[in-house]
Amino acid sequence: MSKIVTHLVIGLTLLLIGSAQAQIQTPRAASPQASLSQTIGLTEIHVDYSRPSVRGREIYGTPLAHYGFQNLGFGTSKAAPWRAGANENTKISFTHDVIIGGGVVPAGTYGYFIALEENGPATIILSSNSSAWGSFFYDPSEDIAQIRITPETIAHQETLAFEFSDITANSTVLSLKWEKMAFPLKIEVPVADIVLAEARKAMQDQPGFNRQTWEQAAGYALQNNTDLEEALGWIDNAIAGKFYSQKTYANLQIKAQLLTALGRGAEAEAIMADALDLATVLEMHQYGRQLIAAGQVEKALEVFKRNAKENPNTWPVHYGLARGYSAQGDYKQAAKHLEKALANAPNDASRGRVAANLEKLKNNQDIN
Repeated sequence: MSKIVTHLVIGLTLLLIGSAQAQIQTPRAASPQASLSQTIGLTEIHVDYSRPSVRGREIYGTPLAHYGFQNLGFGTSKAAPWRAGANENTKISFTHDVIIGGGVVPAGTYGYFIALEENGPATIILSSNSSAWGSFFYDPSEDIAQIRITPETIAHQETLAFEFSDITANSTVLSLKWEKMAFPLKIEVPVADIVLAEARKAMQDQPGFNRQTWEQAAGYALQNNTDLEEALGWIDNAIAGKFYSQKTYANLQIKAQLLTALGRGAEAEAIMADALDLATVLEMHQYGRQLIAAGQVEKALEVFKRNAKENPNTWPVHYGLARGYSAQGDYKQAAKHLEKALANAPNDASRGRVAANLEKLKNNQDIN
């Protein structure tokens, strides 16, 4: 009988005896269980595993973490990879579809194995069989994905651990670290697709009776430059034609930005002209600043002048005029309006910003 089988039989026997006689719960003496999770967008990635320790032993290329695919002398598998841990299957689960190694891995729970190679790359295997013990019942026909990765050399890691790193809005790297090796796996999440899929569901349910749901979905599609034609229909629903519809500056601006993104600039300008009739003093001020950022300085000054005419001597119309003149290089006229803005600034923080910009104008610096 091989050493692996002997250890397995003894372990299972002790487990069965302990289960039959146990009156209290006791922790595992070795390889304690662990789990960790990371959320990317709306998607939770969760790992369950057991944590063996090195304890001065040789690890790779031994029964603890064997190379390649081997007959372990137990179970149904005649060519099993490393279980990527100890005891039961190491498991990984995704609440939504993800992208690994350029391919889609559907939402679900998977067994997590690694086929090691001496002095070379490794292959991470995701199996639809997530409930077996170790890799003794590994069957390649149950593979969902095989991903070739390049192991990394690290400082000594006594106890095996999984770790999430390089976290972005749309991806993360999951690494198994043990002894002096790390096995990184990049996981990408199609966040925008998932958010909009959830939004479409929401529109068919109670949230769909609310104008803001349609506005939020359209705004998110605009922000991520995806499904713009569909988003245009969503914002139209928010503006008019439904029992929950209401024309507002905010939803008209979203529509104008969608039209601009779709190359329909003339329509976008007409919509914004309509939107400005509904704009508050702050909304009109912010639109002028957006025009400056887009390089449309003459149009921005027109908006700031309109704001000052419709909302005379209110905050922040003079600040807006100062920005408009500054963008055109007329620092003298800009300074005159900043002096007025300083007089009607609503709080110390605003006065501080105005004063700092006055200093810039004195040094012939643009305040935008």
